Amino acid sequence: MAADLTPEDIARFGPDPRAAFAANLRDVEARICAACARAGRDRASVRLLPVSKTVPAHVLRLAYAAGIRDFGENKLQEARDKHAALADLDARWCIIGHLQTNKAKYLARFAAEFHALDSLKLAAELNRRMEAEGRDLPVFVQVNTSGEDTKFGLAPDALPAFLDALPDYPRLRPQGLMTLAVFSADADRVRDCFRLLRGLRDQVAPDHPAVTGLSMGMSGDYELAIEEGATVIRVGQSLFGARPGSDAHYWPGLIPESP
Repeated sequence: MAADLTPEDIARFGPDPRAAFAANLRDVEARICAACARAGRDRASVRLLPVSKTVPAHVLRLAYAAGIRDFGENKLQEARDKHAALADLDARWCIIGHLQTNKAKYLARFAAEFHALDSLKLAAELNRRMEAEGRDLPVFVQVNTSGEDTKFGLAPDALPAFLDALPDYPRLRPQGLMTLAVFSADADRVRDCFRLLRGLRDQVAPDHPAVTGLSMGMSGDYELAIEEGATVIRVGQSLFGARPGSDAHYWPGLIPESP
């Protein structure tokens, strides 16, 4: 399978991506275990969601061979194309980025989860599309805990009313809350975002007992997220290596401008 690699693939992932991914997976797993131990948590309480955005489908076959089964994608068209190219694998595709309402029909056809629900208009369209597909969709409600205008998600004070309205869309199954922390070297600022999400989850728990999950933490901060209660961590570059270009293309405002 290595013969299928292009020179660009080798430059980015190395001559043996499968071995590299397996080694990275072991390293991330060790870090997850250490973070859980520091927090007094069971390792089984944290799910690793590998984020495969920008990784070509033929390279993801090698990631699958290394033991990765779940793939998180930000861009729907990219995810749709990879799903089609890897239809012979029993992989799960999770959409973790902002979704335009007019693309809900594509998500409904293949996505196992959606981690960025942030409007009732989108909820209504997803519910309609899932009804047509005859299946339910696990969702995480995105909350903007950093207060940054460049990030998507509900304002924290809008969350209770939003959750109260979701039973009107029975094909959607709320699993928890999702956030992107502030992109900062200041661990306290990052922790504040995670603590806010956990506090919101605890606040709504009496009325919404199914909303237990906390999808938070990426390659740069997943250990902090685990210490603050994350149940799903979305890790990409720690598994697949540095991405070409700026992540601002996917998460506006995430990458600060160079001085």
